[in-house]
Amino acid sequence: MRPHRLGSTLISAVASLCVCLSAGASSAAALPGAPPVAAESSSALPRTAPGARSLTVVTDLFAERLLVADKVAAAKYGTTTPIDDPVREKAILDDVAARAVGLGLDPDTVTAVFRDQIEANKLVQRGLYARWDAHPEERPTERPDLVKEVRPVLDRITTQLLSALQETESSRAGASCAPRLRVAAVWSAVDHRLDRLHGQGLVRASPSVCAPVVKP
Repeated sequence: MRPHRLGSTLISAVASLCVCLSAGASSAAALPGAPPVAAESSSALPRTAPGARSLTVVTDLFAERLLVADKVAAAKYGTTTPIDDPVREKAILDDVAARAVGLGLDPDTVTAVFRDQIEANKLVQRGLYARWDAHPEERPTERPDLVKEVRPVLDRITTQLLSALQETESSRAGASCAPRLRVAAVWSAVDHRLDRLHGQGLVRASPSVCAPVVKP
């Protein structure tokens, strides 16, 4: 199954929003079509846009996983551990494919979604490496433990994302999925205060969410 290709609207909406978020909450609130940013906590924002609620359960987990990429990058930066880890990546994809069957989901679709998460995570890691190379003063001062600290969080998100894909299976079918996904992604970018780099990651994480639209 080929991943559904999202239109440029998702890319432009999320990228523009993340630029505004990087500039400050007041700029984000001024973005056309963007929700107002709460002064105390963006997590309190009501999801009143049509269709947003059904898919934010997925895009929120995408955003959360992308933020964990910061810790993955901090754990690897300056070491001999590469960003790419084909053995672990294959193990993750094999695991979610097997678990998808038990949940009544199409394993190829689930594998595609998680492959996108892996690539999005690596996109953020590479971006952080470039940032830290250019600005040594921004380099992490602590090195998280990948095995004890980071991977348990990723494993928890994996389980939650599988459940979210099962919960939204019907919502992810049909031509209306792409515009609803765009709305959900914008809400998640606001809620999680994503900067431009993580916004790019959110776009990269999303291509396989919607089922391909079969034209008559």
